[in-house]
Amino acid sequence: MAETKREIERKYELPSRSRDGGVASGGAVVSGGVAGLPDLARAKGVDAVRADGVVELDAVYYDTADLRLAAGSLTLRRRTGGDDAGWHLKLPVSPGVRDEIRAPLADTVPEELTALLRSRIRDARLIPVVRLRTSRDISRLLGGDGAPLAEVSVDTVRAQRLGDTVVATSWTEVEVELTDDADPALLDAVDKKLRKAGLRPASAASKLSRALTETAREGAGKPVGKGVKGTKGTQAKRAKGKGGKAPVTAAEHVLAYLRAQADAIVAQDPAVRRDLPDSVHQLRVATRRMRSAFRTYGKVVDRSVTDPIGEELKWLAAELGIDRDQEVLNERLLSRIAELPGTLLLGPVRARLRIWNAGRRAGSRSQAVAVLDSERYLALLDSLDALLADPPLLRPAAANRPGKVLPAAILKDYGRLAGRVEQALELPPGEERDIALHNARKAAKRARYAAEAALPALGRPAQRFVKRMKAVQTVLGDHQDSVVARDALRDLGIRAHAAGESAFTWGLLHGHEEAQAAGRERELPQVWERASAPGLRADLTG
Repeated sequence: MAETKREIERKYELPSRSRDGGVASGGAVVSGGVAGLPDLARAKGVDAVRADGVVELDAVYYDTADLRLAAGSLTLRRRTGGDDAGWHLKLPVSPGVRDEIRAPLADTVPEELTALLRSRIRDARLIPVVRLRTSRDISRLLGGDGAPLAEVSVDTVRAQRLGDTVVATSWTEVEVELTDDADPALLDAVDKKLRKAGLRPASAASKLSRALTETAREGAGKPVGKGVKGTKGTQAKRAKGKGGKAPVTAAEHVLAYLRAQADAIVAQDPAVRRDLPDSVHQLRVATRRMRSAFRTYGKVVDRSVTDPIGEELKWLAAELGIDRDQEVLNERLLSRIAELPGTLLLGPVRARLRIWNAGRRAGSRSQAVAVLDSERYLALLDSLDALLADPPLLRPAAANRPGKVLPAAILKDYGRLAGRVEQALELPPGEERDIALHNARKAAKRARYAAEAALPALGRPAQRFVKRMKAVQTVLGDHQDSVVARDALRDLGIRAHAAGESAFTWGLLHGHEEAQAAGRERELPQVWERASAPGLRADLTG
């Protein structure tokens, strides 16, 4: 069974050596011709340093032949030696922070780790690409109670690039890794001591990254991420300027936005499989943004090509949304119940909600993972790669200045939103108006996404436009959530009554949601007045 460890660390390169084998910068200890460490017991928060000796580590790193994992800053290794022998998959979280997912030692890659890599490797085979043999001289930084705060190691690394011809390199580096629950501020204190001793932050993010760089050879695989960024293919080449320099075109901005969403889908895939908070939401947002951009910027990227992909994105978002939408609804109802005084909670209200929610979410988690394992989903990812590798750009808009093309597309989406808001406000309260407001909400989201895609090109005017559209979307979104909540509360009331329980609380909450929706409807005209200010739109066009 795999376990996860949050890894927070910093890596350093040793200072240059003097002619006699010592260290040119003062302060570092030299032992046997190998640079060691300064006195870290004097670092703030450290009470003592304990030497724990040298361990020998032997790791083989796996990747696809075209290094897709390396392109995404992921590492997969099989390591022996030390106290954590086994398979390790490292997923980036933020600079200097990775989640290390461990599985027991085995001859082949564990399926539970392969599944987390599926969005990147697809049907490609994982093969050994690099072998690292490391002599690790370990010291531990201790607190006042003697508990370890961090592990500091001087690693002497021998790296081999595997393949038909083995290419080798070697180096020595220093690594500082926090123990679980240690204060991250300790890293800053240690950093000061190491820098004063002449050490500098490592230029490579990982040992594997450095090994791949230093053993690169003609014909060696290049990260696949470099090949799906729209920089190859005849139409993409036509968007390039003379001398290979890409001008600032509408196509450049739209494609950059599309690539960011495609990257987000791939990056969130393992997070969804791990059931991390907000991961399903973030993956769905990426699909919506990409689909919205296809429609908004149809004069830049050919919709006859993107529309079928957009339909597949819609399918993916819908399949993943079953569990997410129920989760959001349950949280809303729980918060409403928490706001009521105990005297108004008649009957087993919380138990009824818990049973109802469990029934609606049964199997939804496994369904989400099954969708990510499906051939249809993998085919969608392949189609996104193909689209971005050779985008179907339309002239003249694609080659035009973004300041001319992007505002026109944004304002067209705004016009759609204006029509829907005005139509909804003219209708009397009721089901028909609820539907119209929901359609306006979708149009507000599309207008917001359109402006977000143009932010790098249009700057502050687009940012102000995004802010106003988000305000409209928030009001309309809360109204729609209230509509959905009322349907759920009616169902809960019926179930409670059928079971001989009081339906009073469910009716009370239904009334509260009606009042919430009415308040949002009263708020909408003022929010829309600010969002429809002529100056807001005029600024977009300069």
